Amino acid sequence: MNYELLKNEPMSKHTTFKTGGCADTFYRIFDFDGLSEVLDILNKNGEKPLIIGNGSNLLVSDMGPGVPVIEIGEGMSEVICDGDMIEAQAGARLSKVSRVALENSLTGMEFASGIPGTIGGALYMNAGAYGGEMKDVVESVKVLMNGEIIELKGDEMDFGYRHSRAMQDEMIFLSTKLRLKSGDKTKIEETMNDFNQRRRDKQPLEYPSAGSTFKRPEGYFAGKLIMDSGLAGETFGGAMVSPKHCGFVINTGGATSTDVYELIKRVQNVVYEKFGVRLETEVKLIGEF
Repeated sequence: MNYELLKNEPMSKHTTFKTGGCADTFYRIFDFDGLSEVLDILNKNGEKPLIIGNGSNLLVSDMGPGVPVIEIGEGMSEVICDGDMIEAQAGARLSKVSRVALENSLTGMEFASGIPGTIGGALYMNAGAYGGEMKDVVESVKVLMNGEIIELKGDEMDFGYRHSRAMQDEMIFLSTKLRLKSGDKTKIEETMNDFNQRRRDKQPLEYPSAGSTFKRPEGYFAGKLIMDSGLAGETFGGAMVSPKHCGFVINTGGATSTDVYELIKRVQNVVYEKFGVRLETEVKLIGEF
């Protein structure tokens, strides 16, 4: 069998928040054939799945996702370098792709070396950091759309700030080709080390979270708005606004998804009351809240 079926699987095992109720059915995919088999099963049952990678940008309801879950991970994580092009399957971790780029003296993926997601998730939300975004390096993507495998150019993906065409059109990322540039290996490594040190210095990496909880409002920084609202260290249950970086809601231990959600709502309300700015979540909410 090209996949593994798990019943009543806790989503807390599959999200970086370490929260979330059980998925009635959870499919771990080992290859593309496995993905096809599972999609056929679900189509026959009239079910639409939730596709996840590393679960690094998800807040799943304590009641569970409410739909079958398909995890595209290690089974579809091959990374191949050919000249200045890297082809990576959707389940490949960004850290792995960045490492392959470094090993081949290719520059362009430094920004992604410390992001804890997969290529598929990064494409979906046009992940970015330190001035770089996926749209800067994507040559093309291979997706499953309307039952067909098609290849789309990067400029056909409608990439924007934390946005891609996949948020409107139903598509499942299978792989991508990244166009990078030859560079100095030492400088590439130094840049990666610098970015990762900055993350360790400024972000609460010692706690479970989904990274930046809120999108950057135009003309503002979410973290500063939250700090200036007096919400640093604000808690709800086991969830806390990180005093180290107010743009992060963290799980201090034993938090539920409801704790996180209620704290997010409080932050949004207080910031709007004080500054008239509506904070949108970067984190994707799954299931009923």
